[in-house]
Amino acid sequence: MFGGKQSKPHSRIDGLVGAGTVVEGNITFTGGLRVDGKVRGNVVATGGQPSTLVLSEQGYIEGLIRVSHAVINGTVEGPVHGSEYVELQAKAKVTGDISYRTLEIQLGALVQGRLVHEPVETAKVMPLKAPAGQSD
Repeated sequence: MFGGKQSKPHSRIDGLVGAGTVVEGNITFTGGLRVDGKVRGNVVATGGQPSTLVLSEQGYIEGLIRVSHAVINGTVEGPVHGSEYVELQAKAKVTGDISYRTLEIQLGALVQGRLVHEPVETAKVMPLKAPAGQSD
């Protein structure tokens, strides 16, 4: 967090689920996706590249979300996995666990679930092993 490069959501949006649209099934995408409608299914970014999901105030997702960047201002019923960044804006309502590397929560956002920090893989502390021939 301090002194490191903070990753923010990308501004490019490649796909849109418009207001009044209901998607029954999973969505996989690359790049950016904005949801103003309803999705009943998982929303998962593929391709190993940075991805951004923007869920507007009118948007609703019932299912798992797995992206690198999530900006949520609508309703989510399911777990949220943001491998880089999760932002919960003032109208966000999340029922489910949120795992994140960087988290921003605005006043008014509601979470019914656990907040789980996912450390950077390179910063994981490995248990120390005693040198060969020594024991505790």
